[in-house]
Amino acid sequence: MAVIPPVGSHTPATSPQDKALRDVAQKLEASFLAEMLKSAGLGKTSDHFGGGAGEDQFGSFLLQEQAMQMVKAGGIGLSESLFHALKEKQNDQ
Repeated sequence: MAVIPPVGSHTPATSPQDKALRDVAQKLEASFLAEMLKSAGLGKTSDHFGGGAGEDQFGSFLLQEQAMQMVKAGGIGLSESLFHALKEKQNDQ
């Protein structure tokens, strides 16, 4: 049985420049997803069992890491589009 890769899967970067471009694209997609998760209400402190000021201060780190894990699992394909756009821009210069 053939394994079907995730939607956002990609081939590994072949050069250090490609790796750097891919990392930047993934970080940007993760930031976008973190904002979407925040807007959806994920990470809001509970009124009943809230963690206090510490939870409020570090909740953004949790959202960012959750978003990065989503990107590593395939994400929404934004990082792959950004990578190709950045690669094309780099090749034009």
